[in-house]
Amino acid sequence: MQRHLADSLVVKAFNNIAYPHLLSLARPVGAPDRSALPIAGDDESAKARTARLLDTLGYDVVDLGALADSWRSEPNTPVYVQPYFPVRPTGMSQEESYSWFLNTPGIPVAADRVKELADAAAQNSTAE
Repeated sequence: MQRHLADSLVVKAFNNIAYPHLLSLARPVGAPDRSALPIAGDDESAKARTARLLDTLGYDVVDLGALADSWRSEPNTPVYVQPYFPVRPTGMSQEESYSWFLNTPGIPVAADRVKELADAAAQNSTAE
């Protein structure tokens, strides 16, 4: 992405959480059940602005490092979607499953757990 937007400062964020959970998991600063989201980018000032945005929206931040390290929060890694998601009940139709997905609040994931999950990612575990 950064190569395609050479004149821009790219920060990867919000890619590891399902959109319905963005609202249900937002919490004020200091809340004991405040979730964190990972970010990655090559420009420290751009990452700082992104961190302030996430804080304003109700999330703590875990800095994964450079864009080259952003694979740690991609599909098929431990921190991608599942930690924020309750276990889906079995036996649902596709329509029921989608409704459940849209209406079920997420599970808070603290910054230390996000870091632990991101650190546990193996580069060959991501989707190609």
